Amino acid sequence: MQVEVITADVTREENVKKYVDATVAKFGKIDGFFNNAGIEGKQNLTEDFGAEEFAKVIAVNLNGVFQGMAHVLKQMREQGFGSIVNTASVGGIRGVGNQSGYAASKHGVIGLTRNSAREYGQFGIRINAIAPGAIMTAMVENSLKQMDPDNWESAGEQFVSVNPMKRFGKPEEVGGLVSFLLSEDAGFINGTVIPIDGGQHAMY
Repeated sequence: MQVEVITADVTREENVKKYVDATVAKFGKIDGFFNNAGIEGKQNLTEDFGAEEFAKVIAVNLNGVFQGMAHVLKQMREQGFGSIVNTASVGGIRGVGNQSGYAASKHGVIGLTRNSAREYGQFGIRINAIAPGAIMTAMVENSLKQMDPDNWESAGEQFVSVNPMKRFGKPEEVGGLVSFLLSEDAGFINGTVIPIDGGQHAMY
């Protein structure tokens, strides 16, 4: 297996174009694209969230996803096939509180996914999104520390106590879903948003 590592700031279109061009130059095509870069931002009420913080979160979570899609879709349309998975969130299908920028950006990712799936299915391209809930990553750990810096692990236990499965998800569980959606086993799945949150979305 060949691996090419390219560092990019997804808020800068020239960086996005660079990673797409470098991938095509190395491999000749793009079979699948996992559009995953994202940040949460500082937690606050909407009135106190701040325009600068809001813009920063939107720049990464929504603009970055759009720019990645725009450049990758051009290549996929030319080659006549491909699959894209965008990372949305349960914060993109319901309100979460104290996360204006995050919720707005992830709702936007779902809109982009559905809109583009309708446009590009005719070209043999599938575009889907995942909506993870509480997955134990560094970002979730940081979020818990914002909620309770001294007892963040206890805060985490309380946070997942309302989840039907009573636990955090694992990154590898998300990876398995993404791998499936990018594969030909998901060949007729398009324009779909799949929650991966232990069933918590079913409670709303």
